[in-house]
Amino acid sequence: QLQLVESGGGLVQPGGSLRLACTASGLTTDYYAVTWFRQVPGKEREGISCISVGGDHTNYADSVKDRFTISRDKNTVYLQMNSLKREDTAVYYCAARRVWTPTYCTYKDMTYWGKGTLVTVSS
Repeated sequence: QLQLVESGGGLVQPGGSLRLACTASGLTTDYYAVTWFRQVPGKEREGISCISVGGDHTNYADSVKDRFTISRDKNTVYLQMNSLKREDTAVYYCAARRVWTPTYCTYKDMTYWGKGTLVTVSS
């Protein structure tokens, strides 16, 4: 079993920055692509960014492109969030999926999930 724990959420003013971390334990993440999702109560979960096993392939949703940056270092995947907007307020989750192509990441069929961390953007 792979356990994922998100951290770094909190309250930030519009225009501010936060860095989320997704720390994995239980299994090596050498074969797992990792994806960040977010969800606002009453709305569908949105996949916002993913990163391949080696970290050399990333993908971003249009809603966060050019503001958020995903990266990974050993067993932790980070999401640097800049220029935050009120509409970024949500619970942020990381998820992982075993992949056989090192340059691949996806928003589908995730196997392991964290419990989420709340990000609130408000003045």
